[in-house]
Amino acid sequence: MDILTECFVKKEDCVSREIAGETLIVPVRSHGRDVNAIYTMNELGTMIWNLVDGQTNVGQMVEAICSTYDVAPEEASEDAVAFLSSLEGADLIGSIKG
Repeated sequence: MDILTECFVKKEDCVSREIAGETLIVPVRSHGRDVNAIYTMNELGTMIWNLVDGQTNVGQMVEAICSTYDVAPEEASEDAVAFLSSLEGADLIGSIKG
């Protein structure tokens, strides 16, 4: 499957709050390896986090990034995929295979 057509969904066992332009994510699972971790996202990370809704695919996220920031599609794609991979690796999101 092409990564640009893939959608992601947030895991239910974490809470997020936006404070002063940054998003804080706290896992609340009682059995995870990062139960004491707090993840902080900058403005771009917050934008991507808000687009993780189970319906917006990675290609659409890249388009939104390019229309908001002065960045080439290739760079936006690489950065978005890397960021989504790190969120998935931290078990904060999961891929929806379509």
